Amino acid sequence: QVRLVESGGGLAQPGGSLSLSCEVSARMTDINSMGWYRQAPGKLRELVAEIRNNGQLNVAIIKYSDSVKGRFTIGKNNGENSVTLQMNSLKPEDTAVYYCHVERIMVSFSGDYGVDYWGKGTLVTVSS
Repeated sequence: QVRLVESGGGLAQPGGSLSLSCEVSARMTDINSMGWYRQAPGKLRELVAEIRNNGQLNVAIIKYSDSVKGRFTIGKNNGENSVTLQMNSLKPEDTAVYYCHVERIMVSFSGDYGVDYWGKGTLVTVSS
C-alpha cells in the first residue's frame, strides 16, 4: 500500500514562508496525480494544488486553488519520490492541516482506475 509522509509544517508569521514535503512510497510511473489538500477547523478539506499527468498529451497539468494562486508553488522530485509545496506570503487563513495526496493508477482487465491515498497531515499555523 502507498504510504505518504508529510513534513515541514510549523508556525509562520503573516507574510512569511514555509516549505512542505511529502515522501511517497510508490513508483512515480504508477502515480496519475499528486498534490496537497488542507483542512481548517470546522471546514471541509479543500484542494490546494495538484500535478496531474495527461498521458494522451504527455503533459503535466498543474492546478491551484484560487486562494493560493501566485503564492504557493507545487513541485515534485521523481528520483526522491517526493512532492513539495512552497508557501509564500502566508496569511492567517492559510492555517490548516495540510495533507499530501496521490492517486495511483490500478490496471485491471475490465479497465484502469485510480485509488486515492492520504498522508496523516502536517499542521501549518500562520499567526503573529
